[in-house]
This record gives sequence, C-alpha cells and structure tokens, in this order.
Amino acid sequence: MSKPLSHFEHLFPEVIFQATESLGGRCTGRYIPLNAMENRVYDISMEEEENRIVKFYRPGRWSRENIEAEHQFLKRAFAAEIPVVCPLEKEGNTLFEINGIFFAIFPKRPGRLEPELNEEQLKRLGRYLARLHNVGAELKNLPRVKLTPELYGRGCIRILKEINQLPPGNLGAIYQQLVSEICDRSELFFEGVESIIIHGDCHAGNILWKGNDPYFIDFDDMLYGPPVQDIWMLIGGDDEYAMKNRDKVIDAYLEIREFDERTFKLIEPLRALRLICFSSWIAQRREDGAFKQAFPQFGTEKYWQQQLEHLSLQLERIKALEEY
Repeated sequence: MSKPLSHFEHLFPEVIFQATESLGGRCTGRYIPLNAMENRVYDISMEEEENRIVKFYRPGRWSRENIEAEHQFLKRAFAAEIPVVCPLEKEGNTLFEINGIFFAIFPKRPGRLEPELNEEQLKRLGRYLARLHNVGAELKNLPRVKLTPELYGRGCIRILKEINQLPPGNLGAIYQQLVSEICDRSELFFEGVESIIIHGDCHAGNILWKGNDPYFIDFDDMLYGPPVQDIWMLIGGDDEYAMKNRDKVIDAYLEIREFDERTFKLIEPLRALRLICFSSWIAQRREDGAFKQAFPQFGTEKYWQQQLEHLSLQLERIKALEEY
C-alpha cells in the first residue's frame, strides 16, 4: 500500500462526494471535516436528505472482517434498543471501498458533548452500558483483538522496536524494563476475569447527548476485554467526586447486569496499558500531519521522561494493589 494512500492524501473532495453518493442522493458540495485522528470523518450536506456522516477507515489497521464485526455489534445493539448509530446499508452491505480505502456512511444524529454529567445522565449511562455489555457477551467469536498485557504492553514494545521508535539512549532500556514489570505484575489481575465485546474507548468524547439521552459513537476500538474498561474510561478520574459518579453508574448498571467489583483492581493496570499503547499508536502514525500537529513533542527526551514518570506511578499503584 502506497504511503500517500495510507495517509489519506488521496481523499480529495470529489472522492468524498463520490463515496457518499454511492448510496444514492446528491451532495450539495458542502462538507465539514469532523474531529477524528485515527480515521477521516466528514459531515456531508445532501440536497434532499438529512446530512450524512461518512467515515473512511485508516488503511492497514483493520481488515474487512474486523470492520464488519464492528458493524455487526452496532446492529445487534441497535436491535436491543441501545442508543448507537448504525451504518446505512446498500444491498445488505454496510462497508464499502473506494481507491483502496474502506468507508461506511452513517445518518447524522444531533447531539453535543457534556463536560459534566448530572445524576440522571449517569444512571442512564450505567443502564445502557449494562445492556451494551449484555449484547457483547453474546458475541463469542468475532474477529477482534483481546485486551491483554501481552498485546497492549509487550506487543507495543515490539512495535516500537520494529519501527525504531524506542526512547533514545538509556531511556529506552529503562522504558522497556518498566513496561515489562508492569505487564508481569498486571497479568495476575487478568486471571479468571470475564472478557466480552466492549466499546473499548468509552470516554466522554465518544458519547453525544440530546438532553438526558445519550448516543454511543466511535466503536473503532471495540474489542474483547473486561467490562470495567468501559467503566473507568467513562468516569476518567479517581478523586472523591469521580468515585461518587462511578458508584452511581455501577448502581444503575447492577439493575440490568451483574458486575464483578473485584475487577476494580484492574483499573490501574488498564490505565498503564493504555499509556503504553498510546505511545505505540502515535509512533506508528508519526508521519501523519494530524499527529505531528497534535503531538509535536512526541519522540523527544521530554516526552519519554514524562512517560517514565507516569508509568512509574502506575507501577507503584499496581504494587500497592498486590497487598490487598
């Protein structure tokens, strides 16, 4: 696959419109690029229909089967009356291809981001997450990855080595040793934990609101993992205020689905793995202009020193968990 194609440089307006019109209708010529880094997503104005959202998947990341599994999950969730946005279909297909790039088209749903959630919104999220996880628990063998210390920790180190993006000098050795110890100690907490299809990246930016009604969006990182991953991503922090919000979400979750509160111990290992995976993710896309602009300090000594500080703190938190 050519470098320009893999970096979306062939997505000219005429290609975007051609892709959008492949499901019928005509574009007005007006479109708005939406805030997305991994993929390219556009809000397209149509002449006689509601706006459409067209999503072009980053070439080389997911196979057709991987993306179709995402769409299958969305359709199953929608059928269960969970607020997600399903891709539009043509002749039974939801995934299409243009110039070697997979794309899908979604109806536009109005909504806004909420920086702070009220009690009713937290309860609704808890119930909807439980229902979403019930659907995920039914899907046993989808072609999606599993969240493990091996893949999201050691695997990321292997990638950084392969693309020659490990920290410079002695920092590289220290970073590898730190990641190795985090993975070794984290594996204990993953033993015997239920792993189901979850959203995977369920932070506040991937939930749109219309009043107290949410929509879950961007299932690109959907994977097999412990349900607590979606819980801690949703809550984010770990201060007293965040813990009160987490309790409200869990109480509502328990109305629909059981939750193993012992898996709260997984939160610190999961935070650490996300930090490790994040650096690998940026490194693999370092030549993408959007990533250069968003992460100008990536690869510098200052960046890696900060990562070592964050991961050292996570390691101490994981060690503390072993005492209980």
